[in-house]
Amino acid sequence: MARLVMLLVLFVLPAIAMAGRKGVIGKNTMVVQGRTYCDTCKFGFETTESSYFIPGATVKLSCKHRQTMEETYSDLAVSDKKGNYKFIVHEDHKDEMCDVELVKSSDESCSKISVGREKSRVILNHYSGIATQMRLANNMGFEKEVSDVFCSELIKKYIVDEDED
Repeated sequence: MARLVMLLVLFVLPAIAMAGRKGVIGKNTMVVQGRTYCDTCKFGFETTESSYFIPGATVKLSCKHRQTMEETYSDLAVSDKKGNYKFIVHEDHKDEMCDVELVKSSDESCSKISVGREKSRVILNHYSGIATQMRLANNMGFEKEVSDVFCSELIKKYIVDEDED
């Protein structure tokens, strides 16, 4: 009986513990993360007063071969309730150009893809000098068809007058 307990402790319990470890980031794995937001005033940048994060937005990660431009990898992700999305990439893409791009907004009132903020380049190889496995993509934005009424007043706050000191 004691041998059976010892066998259980030494072999079975560690095997169960290892099987329960889902989503473990391996040595060659990289994690791409970023956020999606709505630009209510069409400023082209985020502000605390005129933008909010979009949950449920769909984004795509795709990698293309540098010479042929043939797509070699793609994956889709959906942003969480805070607008964050995450991709787990298990292979190195050292000779490829990889981009995260907006696909679709879950917010019907803010569904137009903002030009210039629709895509973010990410480096997905371990030979780039980046010490961490985390790859941060720039926040990407959607915009409303019509700006909110408070935007004309708000823009004055962000305009820099060259004559002022």
